[in-house]
Amino acid sequence: MELKIIKTKKQYQEYLDWVDKQFNNHIKPNSSQGEKLQVALLLIKQYEDIHYPVPLPDPIEVIKLKMQDLGLKNKDLVGKVGSKGYVSALLNKRKPLTLELARLFHRELSIPADVLLS
Repeated sequence: MELKIIKTKKQYQEYLDWVDKQFNNHIKPNSSQGEKLQVALLLIKQYEDIHYPVPLPDPIEVIKLKMQDLGLKNKDLVGKVGSKGYVSALLNKRKPLTLELARLFHRELSIPADVLLS
């Protein structure tokens, strides 16, 4: 297969089929075929990034999920974010997520900044 930038769905499908066959053949990553496979995967990723973008999740929903994962309750944020009512309003999307709060959640909950700022 000659590798070039993928421009059509047909080419995209051909690349997917070719990559699938290479995986079935257990190609070694350091071989010339392995290098070719890696380039093909990069071309597929480029096509998918353009044609099938994955939207970032809602920042408030991510905060809620992270709080759940860490076993945090709304009351645990009161001292850092504001009053109990403000925390509730923020998590119910009645108050905006400010840049200052985004920094706080990034630092305290390790949520990526690009998610919080989306």
